[in-house]
Amino acid sequence: MFKIIPGKYDIGAEIFCNIKKINKNDLKKIKSALQKYGMLYFRKQKLNSKSYIKFAKSFGQLANYPRLRGLNKKYPKITVVQRKLSDKGPSFGEQFHTDSIYTKKPPRFTMLLSKLVPKKGKANTEFCSQYLAYKSLPKSIKNKLKKYKGNYSSEGPISITTKERVKEKGKINKELKSRHNIIRKINSKHTIYCSPGHFVGFNSNLIRKKKLEKYLFNHQIKKKFQYSLEWEKNQLAIWDNRSMLHQATPFKGKRVMHRITIK
Repeated sequence: MFKIIPGKYDIGAEIFCNIKKINKNDLKKIKSALQKYGMLYFRKQKLNSKSYIKFAKSFGQLANYPRLRGLNKKYPKITVVQRKLSDKGPSFGEQFHTDSIYTKKPPRFTMLLSKLVPKKGKANTEFCSQYLAYKSLPKSIKNKLKKYKGNYSSEGPISITTKERVKEKGKINKELKSRHNIIRKINSKHTIYCSPGHFVGFNSNLIRKKKLEKYLFNHQIKKKFQYSLEWEKNQLAIWDNRSMLHQATPFKGKRVMHRITIK
């Protein structure tokens, strides 16, 4: 059985299938749905690291995560996103962002595979459609934002959420910086490409236009653009970093997710 169930307002979609048994036509439908809905999830997928990597490679070349070491020597492209009972700070990724935007060529897609999760509904991942966020911007703001680039840093506000894992598995200590257009066009649709969790200023001289910055960040994460994904064990999600913001929600407990990013 292969079936696609879109979320409200076409934000995200659930796909019913067995990932290990999909054919070329199914994969084509999955890629088309990802472009349309921004985020897809698949429940009850018993994937080992080998089959997980195989599925990820069907979307493109796998990216390195510059902040943490991989799962092991055999699977360096899989990053373990974990929360432990002993962790005292916020959860990994607990602020709206788009992955690795502080690099020169950020990954297009991110995948998460749940290995250990708390009670359903206790550790959701929230997504915000930046297609819809752009569409509802006033024309004057659209025109203004088209003139700006955003500057991003690996030491931005969200970096506080990675400190526990960086202590254990950190790869580098230097700050990573990048600059990208705020408004992007993906095929025929425009999107807001701005990561509040990593943002440090506009344009080359790091202008802090506080009024515009506040307006943009508040607009990007309005509830009407959101989808809250509830996790179960053996659930896989994939999203387009160019058209979706995401964040982990606060929780206490243990969680283990395997993440892959794709160029």
